[in-house]
Amino acid sequence: MSSYRTIEGTSVAEVVEKKSRFIAQLAHVDDEDAALAFLKSVRTEHAQARHNVYAYVLRGGRVRYSDDGEPPQTSGLPTYETLAHAELVDVICVTTRYFGGTLLGTGGLVRAYTQACQEAIAAAHVAVVSVCRDVSLSVPYDLYQAVLRASEGPGVTVASTDFAECVHLAFRALGEEAEGLKARLVEATRGRCPIDVGPVYEGVV
Repeated sequence: MSSYRTIEGTSVAEVVEKKSRFIAQLAHVDDEDAALAFLKSVRTEHAQARHNVYAYVLRGGRVRYSDDGEPPQTSGLPTYETLAHAELVDVICVTTRYFGGTLLGTGGLVRAYTQACQEAIAAAHVAVVSVCRDVSLSVPYDLYQAVLRASEGPGVTVASTDFAECVHLAFRALGEEAEGLKARLVEATRGRCPIDVGPVYEGVV
């Protein structure tokens, strides 16, 4: 699996255009059921709104969007295109519109929905998820600094450090970096310390 961009949690942004309020809510979703559940919750929260426009993009290419009563291609499609331009997957954006009494025209609607989604993305915590492996070992204190230096490099972070009778270290490494990290740690410890390389999982480095 290659790396992909998504967001953590949710974010909210609001745009006001000629007294119309556009409230964009962006959320991480793992699958279509989660996307539809989030959409339902926003519709319930804003049951009095005229429109609850949405778009979601899932890994594997699943995409859906809806104008929810707005003129065709003025809201749902621009929302999807904004998510696609940001290269985000496993996300849904629902933008609620409270009509302000003035028609915006097709161009005005496209701009407002696009801006609302853009600002929700800007407010979100974007994460790059990759194939990872944990690499852990315990070392005597005299080898601690050497091990830290050996672990330095792209695609490796210190996940935890526990100072006890010896130092217990856990590193999170991109999948392709795990074996190289292990080799550097073996050299730094001169083979004195057993090194455990965990199974593959999805994580953020």
